[in-house]
Amino acid sequence: MAGPGCSSLGAGAFSEHGPFHPSGDARDNFNFLHKWLAKFPEFRSTKFFITGESYAGHYVPQLANLIIQSKPKLLNLTGIAIGNPLLEFNTDLNSGAEYLWSHGLISDFTYNQLTFVCNFSQIRRQYDAGKLTPKCSRVDNQVSSEISRFVDAYDVTLDVCFSSGVSLQSQSLYKLQDEPKIDVCIGDETGVYLNREEVQKALHAQLIGVKEWSFCSDVVNYDMRNLEIPTNDILGELVKSGIRVLVYSGDQDSVIPLTGTRKVINDLANRFKLKTTRPYRPWIVRNQVAGWTQAYGELLTYATIRGASHEAPFTQPERSLLLFTSLLHGNPLPPINGTK
Repeated sequence: MAGPGCSSLGAGAFSEHGPFHPSGDARDNFNFLHKWLAKFPEFRSTKFFITGESYAGHYVPQLANLIIQSKPKLLNLTGIAIGNPLLEFNTDLNSGAEYLWSHGLISDFTYNQLTFVCNFSQIRRQYDAGKLTPKCSRVDNQVSSEISRFVDAYDVTLDVCFSSGVSLQSQSLYKLQDEPKIDVCIGDETGVYLNREEVQKALHAQLIGVKEWSFCSDVVNYDMRNLEIPTNDILGELVKSGIRVLVYSGDQDSVIPLTGTRKVINDLANRFKLKTTRPYRPWIVRNQVAGWTQAYGELLTYATIRGASHEAPFTQPERSLLLFTSLLHGNPLPPINGTK
């Protein structure tokens, strides 16, 4: 699932797995599941998991909460997983300043401006209101100037795509190398593919009023009233209800950085009196550190995915697969030999 205004087909299915409407989304999803189960009742007792990323930090917990409150019981909800999720607006957005500074993308001066003059949550509120104050506009321009347009905020280590010609040249070079590379132009390539008439016809696409398919559209957008609703306590209630909760962060994302998410989860664990059952430690894939993880109680797990972007399965598919497999089986992520 992707966020409102951005395509789950393009941003999800064509670049990892999996336009979403933000208003009443949990109820809409719940009604869909209700009708789907009426047609396929044999799946009612099957273990059910919900996953998503980014704005899914809102609609996945909200949907899960509706399911566990339904009477009679709608589904055998077992767990949820949310990646780089928006859980607490101020903490999540403002942690981006320290992340950018610590990764060398902005100067000490600009970091101080974000800390003491105008922070990212203020900039976002003013942007959505349609006008930035002069001081916030100056800070925003300073940040953009230092980062440059050649860095992807959703993965600060990933190269950016310039043109289809560059993409084709890059692909030919990648074929000469043994190690698989990430196609940074997949967004452009997906756009070309999904705008082909025969593809749209095969997908039964409704094109009324739509001139061209795009990855993200301003036709559907976020509502600030929804963005600022914290959903972290819903996670705590899910855990109390016996639902597995996995929160994970691609550690190269500066938009919803791991630092903010980790703080939100630690605060959540403290409020719900969830003691650390597995201390913060590395987890392993193919004898390499795949990230770090910590468990709280028996059902809440936080993990980072090393080298992953905002869309973790896009840049680290193998590590993401192991992460999800562990959730499905209720197993801890594999440790270094000798650790727990």
